[in-house]
Amino acid sequence: MTTAQEVKTLTHFIGGQLVEGKSGRFGSVYNPTTGDVIAKVPLATVEETREAIEQAHASFPTWRDTSVAKRAEIVLKFRNLITENMEELLQIICLESGKTLEDAKGEITRGLESVDLAIGAPHLMKGEYSVNVGGQINAYSAKYPLGVVAAISPFNFPIMVPLAQTSMAIAVGNAVVLKASERVPMTALYVSELWKKAGLPDGIWTVVNGDKDAVNELLENPTVQAISFVGSTPVAKYIYETGSKYGKRVTALGGGKNNMIVMPDADLEHVANAFIGAAYGAASQRCMAISTIMPVGKDTADRLVAILKEKITNLKVGPYTNPDSDFGPVISQQSKEAILAAIDRGESEGASIICDGRELDIVKESKGFYVGPTLLDHVKPGMEIYEQEVFGPARNVVRVDSLEEAIELINKHELGNGVTIFTNDGLAARKFTTEIDVGMVGVNVPIPIPVGYHNFAGFKGSRFGEGHMFGPDQARFFTKTKTISERWMAGNASTASTFAFPSNND
Repeated sequence: MTTAQEVKTLTHFIGGQLVEGKSGRFGSVYNPTTGDVIAKVPLATVEETREAIEQAHASFPTWRDTSVAKRAEIVLKFRNLITENMEELLQIICLESGKTLEDAKGEITRGLESVDLAIGAPHLMKGEYSVNVGGQINAYSAKYPLGVVAAISPFNFPIMVPLAQTSMAIAVGNAVVLKASERVPMTALYVSELWKKAGLPDGIWTVVNGDKDAVNELLENPTVQAISFVGSTPVAKYIYETGSKYGKRVTALGGGKNNMIVMPDADLEHVANAFIGAAYGAASQRCMAISTIMPVGKDTADRLVAILKEKITNLKVGPYTNPDSDFGPVISQQSKEAILAAIDRGESEGASIICDGRELDIVKESKGFYVGPTLLDHVKPGMEIYEQEVFGPARNVVRVDSLEEAIELINKHELGNGVTIFTNDGLAARKFTTEIDVGMVGVNVPIPIPVGYHNFAGFKGSRFGEGHMFGPDQARFFTKTKTISERWMAGNASTASTFAFPSNND
């Protein structure tokens, strides 16, 4: 295992082998808990990326022609290897992302749901068949893999998101090129070793480390047939527009300003516990984290804020090596500075600081990238901290007078990733789920992330394109459907010319 003193030079994974970078350009990989550089990651050139795509393309036909049952068997072996190597994976994820062990374990578990769904790819690839649609013609549809597809993944889930983006793509017969986040590349390289041990043919799984040069080549290269992206909304929009311009299928998932509505009849103690986990877990670096809580009515808000203040004050921020830590650092010094600046602006715009994460000793004294849990009350639409996604533990209270007001505010926002309501009123819940314009909706559920066999995606500026990250829609996204009509003529059948379409009169 890499230590804080050792700075390891990482590689790409191309053609089934670890391959040294040729560009001479490197990015720094940090241990967020200490601020130390632990590795150098090569940043691929356009030429290196192109070579990786070509190797994947050359390997594709053999994998395409492998039976779906054999492909599923290799995915199952891969799944077993993940569980067998869980402890080492946990250490790598925690080291390069700063997650707590509990959070990292939860991430792996959720990632395995995508692998489990991919094991069932033979079922999801089944086509349709119709007998004698006209003139003794049978018609059927069949699904085929696209070829080379690419995934561009974020730093906040080093294994869950890459598994969600790629497992089904591989299972249905594609060759995958993953551009992992340059901030957390070690997990992807370790996963590469597991795919190889599982028996995946060389070239079907590729990891190209890089920055915009590598990304643009994936977007523009005509061999790449589809792009799956998860990241910020501005970049998601760029990925979608550029990939679509070059004729690719694109699913680009962006950010979210996820809201939790609290009705007056809700159990506020239960709500507070749910909010704290959903809001501050993983240092709030989740696209599905609850960023804004909307209590309905002044009495509800006053009582809820008092409960939250006590609970948030008792949260423990620290390194993943401390089992008592509730959450760890954010990913980088730049992220830390941006979050602290967002809190400053919120306060200057008139929000009240209920819990101030800027004042913790670990925030001021540690070289790690720590930000303490912060809660701002009396936040209003128009304030920057309400309008913009803050990817860190600065959360908001927006007070509303009615459910209708809450729904209207949420529907007006440009992002529509996730939302949830806490209530014991079935009619209020039904009104909420019917009228809310958000992709993933919860009722008395703190984070409305669907399980791996249901589709995952937001609305509005949270998603560009029509695909999903989880669920059966992935099998459709990574395949193309051929519809085939065939007739087998008897020896004495008429061969006279006809100019009519086949019909049920034939």
